[in-house]
Amino acid sequence: MKIFPESALSQLEFDKIKALLEEHCKTEYAKGKSQELRIHTRREFIELELQQSHEYKLLIEHSMYFPNDYVLNLAKELRLLGIPGAMLTGEQFMQVRKLAESMQNIFRWFDNDRRLAYPALVKVIGETYYENVIMELIDDVLHENGDVKDNASEDLARIRTSLYRRRTELRRLFDKIVQKLSKAGYTADIDEAFLNGRRVVAIVAEQKRQVKGILHGESDTRRTSYIEPEETIELNNEIFSLENEERREVYRILQQLTARLAMYAPLLKTWHQVLGEFDFIQAKAKLALDMNANYPLLNDKAHVHLVQAYHPLLYLYHQKAKKPTIPTDLTLDEKSRILVISGPNAGGKTVTMKTVGLLQLMIQSGLLVPVHPTSMFGIFKQLMIHIGDTQSIEFDLSTYSSHLLHMKHFIENANGKTMFFIDELGSGSDPHLGGAFAEVIMEELGHKHAMGIVTTHYLNLKVMANKTPGIINGAMQFDEGNLLPLYKLTIGKPGSSYTFSIAERIGLDARLINRARALVDEDHFKLDKLLNRTEQDLREIEKKEKELSKLIKENEKLHKEMQQTINQERHNQQVELLKHQNRITEDRIAYLKDMERKLKQLTFDWRKAESQEDKKELIKQMQILLFKQHQKQATEKVKKKLNSKYDEVGGEVQVGDKVLMKKNHQVGEVKELRGKKAVVQLGLMPITVSVDDLVVVTEKPAEE
Repeated sequence: MKIFPESALSQLEFDKIKALLEEHCKTEYAKGKSQELRIHTRREFIELELQQSHEYKLLIEHSMYFPNDYVLNLAKELRLLGIPGAMLTGEQFMQVRKLAESMQNIFRWFDNDRRLAYPALVKVIGETYYENVIMELIDDVLHENGDVKDNASEDLARIRTSLYRRRTELRRLFDKIVQKLSKAGYTADIDEAFLNGRRVVAIVAEQKRQVKGILHGESDTRRTSYIEPEETIELNNEIFSLENEERREVYRILQQLTARLAMYAPLLKTWHQVLGEFDFIQAKAKLALDMNANYPLLNDKAHVHLVQAYHPLLYLYHQKAKKPTIPTDLTLDEKSRILVISGPNAGGKTVTMKTVGLLQLMIQSGLLVPVHPTSMFGIFKQLMIHIGDTQSIEFDLSTYSSHLLHMKHFIENANGKTMFFIDELGSGSDPHLGGAFAEVIMEELGHKHAMGIVTTHYLNLKVMANKTPGIINGAMQFDEGNLLPLYKLTIGKPGSSYTFSIAERIGLDARLINRARALVDEDHFKLDKLLNRTEQDLREIEKKEKELSKLIKENEKLHKEMQQTINQERHNQQVELLKHQNRITEDRIAYLKDMERKLKQLTFDWRKAESQEDKKELIKQMQILLFKQHQKQATEKVKKKLNSKYDEVGGEVQVGDKVLMKKNHQVGEVKELRGKKAVVQLGLMPITVSVDDLVVVTEKPAEE
């Protein structure tokens, strides 16, 4: 992406984003990529990097382990591998082994399922492969601590065996000599020591001539002399020679191992880059989590659609201070290419403009951004900004001259793939002349199909935006009552500068304010006042809309709860009905089973009966049983019929009540009460019954 001017990235604070990203990097490779973060203009590059960051972010959010633990900066070691005759140390080989082990773990991590689940991350290893031989070559020669193994070569095994024997022999001989000299009182407090790689005895200086051998030195106080006994000189010489031979053999083995691994140097360098790339992706994912960033939609065309967009640095700052950040919603497309933002000073115009510019740079650098996932970003090939005081002492340019030079560059170079930002267009000159030039500049940028944001206090630009196709107004909201900016952008209308309102609220002399008003063009003043009143009216409407929306939501919630209650009650009734039906069915089944049992018994007794009298008796019992069954069925039928006409009321029986007689299931009217007896009229005939055998009922209303 082409950037104008060179300071544009720092003006949009993109350098601070890079610094935050670098803080999350562990490897030098990733830190280098952060410092030189590329701004892409090809969709496939941007999408791949965004997808990789998004997939790694998901891993962190779901607490999934990814095997890139080691912080490996092996640029020096890998350069040595490519130099003929060079040699890596055992410690350096262990670092190379960790590199191979990390790659082995990564290749194992990407099983078939994960290759499908994380297609963007797997592309990092798509151009390389894993080679077992590297770890095998190192393990054949070196221990885990980097020391060369005894069996690395036959010569080394022989040398170390000889060294072990000679050192054992020397230790035994030396112990005898020290014991002998100690008894003679010649040794100092420490008895023995090593000096110049030789084993020596610490002798009291006055007795040094009593011990035969080689004097290797004295202590700083000159009270102790270090002597190599005559008896051990030959053994020490032999050990010294073997140690030199061991060093030469170890050097040869390591040099040989270096030469063997040299053929894998390109592969190892690729692995090193792969681990660095994963570290870089991890840093991008962690930065995204810090600023609550998401993966938005991407479009090849010049297009900006922001939903709940935050300025990343402002969001982080407010998060630490535990303050809310106001999000921005705006859209720039073919029909609305240029947004003119107006409103009071310190109301958030410049911050809104910087938010759009910084988010665009981040997206085209492959960084997730703090917006709602439904936001959409286009791809631009040029970004131009003009923010703040640009006067140049070096070139003897005034603010306005510098401003016009920038505008000249904008007009000459802008095209349909250009995003621009101009803060206070036309400022620095006479308001009428500067405003006229500002209109021409904005109109020309519109003809070039460039897309961008302009902030202004000029009324003529607000009017122009209202009537020119492709240019729209936007206003930063302001709380006139409390004299506080609300930092919220409203699209579709211009904003007032609140010049006189602010002056009145801070207590400026009313006489001065009135004089200023008198000097202002009447139409100009009326328009600003109208914008002021319109904005406050709009805020009042928005407030009422929010209250109405809240009431609607509460009403929907209550309706939902009521519907749930009704459904639950209907369900409970159905359950009770089923239980009742089940109880009736169970009673009926029990009755039928009892009847069946009794009939079986009577049939069995009939077969066994010998006399005619016994058989007659059994027939009589069967008739009684069947009669009772028919009587019960008839009673049930009557009862059912009564239940369809009457409802039981219950309570104390009174004269005039309609009552149901429990024994014969007939309904009558109580005519008289005589203590515990009642006279009930059944048709034309009154009968006397016990009050306990009566139930008060009421007639059901007739169905329509």
